[in-house]
Amino acid sequence: MKTGIKKISAVLCSTVLLAGVAAGCGESGKESKETAAPESSNAAKSPSDPPAKLTVEVFDRGVQGQPDLNNNFWTKYVNEHFGKPNNAVVEYVPVPRSQEVDKLNVLMAAGQAPDISFTYDGTLVTRFAKSDGLYTLDELLESHGQQLKTYLGDNVLDYGKYNDKQVSIPGKRTLLAWNGMFIRKDWLDKLGMPLPTNRDELYETLVAFRDKNPGNVNGVIPWATAAAGMNYTFGNLVQSFWGQMSEEEFVTTPNWLKPGNKDAYKWLNKLYNEKLISPDFALDKTTKQADADVTNGKVGFYAANWDYPMTQKIRVPLKQNSPDAHYVPVDTFKNTEGKYLKEVYNENGIFSFIPKSSKNAELAVKYLNWMADPEVMFFLQFGEEGVHHTLKDGIPQGIAQTGEKMQMSNLNMDYTMIVNGAELGDTEKNVKTYAAALASGDKQYEELAMESYKINTTDGYSSFYYGVPNESNIKYGKTLGDMNKQMVDRLVVAKEAEFDALYDKLVKEYMDAGGKAVQDENVKLYREIKAKTK
Repeated sequence: MKTGIKKISAVLCSTVLLAGVAAGCGESGKESKETAAPESSNAAKSPSDPPAKLTVEVFDRGVQGQPDLNNNFWTKYVNEHFGKPNNAVVEYVPVPRSQEVDKLNVLMAAGQAPDISFTYDGTLVTRFAKSDGLYTLDELLESHGQQLKTYLGDNVLDYGKYNDKQVSIPGKRTLLAWNGMFIRKDWLDKLGMPLPTNRDELYETLVAFRDKNPGNVNGVIPWATAAAGMNYTFGNLVQSFWGQMSEEEFVTTPNWLKPGNKDAYKWLNKLYNEKLISPDFALDKTTKQADADVTNGKVGFYAANWDYPMTQKIRVPLKQNSPDAHYVPVDTFKNTEGKYLKEVYNENGIFSFIPKSSKNAELAVKYLNWMADPEVMFFLQFGEEGVHHTLKDGIPQGIAQTGEKMQMSNLNMDYTMIVNGAELGDTEKNVKTYAAALASGDKQYEELAMESYKINTTDGYSSFYYGVPNESNIKYGKTLGDMNKQMVDRLVVAKEAEFDALYDKLVKEYMDAGGKAVQDENVKLYREIKAKTK
């Protein structure tokens, strides 16, 4: 399974051991022995037969006022335009977004995963494939997925291969920005302070937020975050501390051992102990507390997905609770070379796959193929003209909806898993229409989204793709990913006097638990690749 990100700048990074996120993108093991079991085909069905039931995963993001995720305007459209012509009923299975990996592991183990399941965790898909838990899809795509293959193209589809077999369908990512940093411009204006452009300036700003409380709120939080692995992050702070490395060192060294990494977490630890970071962030494993703090107007600065402040989930309650609040994107973590190094996405998005327990593999591929029809994709992303959007210079301008017709995720990404981001066939148009969809007609938020995308693709890098399986990563990836999250939280909240010893202890445990094995194999694979290119 190709889960690494191709190089898009002079800088390379291995996200295999990126602190705070799931470790690795390994791949190896036995290929699946089947393509589709005979009972998976529904081709022989006639209109008089009982309709087949196709189950499809959908994220439950806990959006305020959301309708039934299995019975709404969008699911009715799917069943009318795909279900009826195929003598099928499409049933959606909600999975909490914050628990999707754990939930999927349970469903797969029980043989109860939806016919079409998905996850952003490529390592998880690799493990399922290695254990022969997924259909290989090559023959099904050839027979029933030509439209889908044309839309995604070989480059994107390659990310879903394992042992040269197609075991998942990666979504096509049309927008590459990932994390962003946001600050209360109205608070800065009250304090007469400029936008911070480096760590020292940000520190001074956070102290001013804490001591002067420019919003006059009860329980001001200079920097809001949540438990590691949730939507709230530390942005590109850690990368700004990294020192000089050779390409090989940068690619193969786990982040915990990169020069400067320890100093980055020590700086965060200092901020936490000075009460500049959410006091109970490590307990906030669903982001509900962080969301509440932001939308209640208590927060001066935070890092999250590049589009998070513009989402309906944050924008609407914030306007209700704190009408004067004005967040703007900011680039504040500059490294010693004057770069604002930040990781960006690769060209693939979420991984959809069909578990071996499915009885409807053929129907599942037909469903994904149907979704690749330009008219279908456009409707699912943008809805009805005059209801969900208007057209301006060919760019859909979103109109916010509530109730049954509302979208539970931006551009209905959870109902359009073959694409991540707006799809109008052109990057500039995609950014513009995505910004318009986020803002739902609010020009201020539309402009903020455009600015945030620009900032958060500047000085972007992507991870090195090894091209072959890392057996150690498959073996230890889940353990290392869980350890990453725990290490981040423990280090940030530690007593300052205990930080150095704790960092060394946790990193040793991490390396002993498989980090060293993954690193050694990465070095071996990297050198083999370089030897072939000489």
